[in-house]
Amino acid sequence: MNTKIKAALSLKDKSLEGLANALNISKQALSNKLYRDSFSGKDLIIIADYLGCELAFVDDKNKIVLND
Repeated sequence: MNTKIKAALSLKDKSLEGLANALNISKQALSNKLYRDSFSGKDLIIIADYLGCELAFVDDKNKIVLND
């Protein structure tokens, strides 16, 4: 997950510091979450919002099951 988040940040020209602020955590805490790949569902919703993206669950046939 961390490589996807970092890639999306790069594509959207957003910073890790800005994402940490959006999550209301320190940059070090964000680095730990990225290293451990330990994001909650709430974190993922905030990340999607920060990036201007939608969060979606996609099944093994690439059909969207649920999106936010």
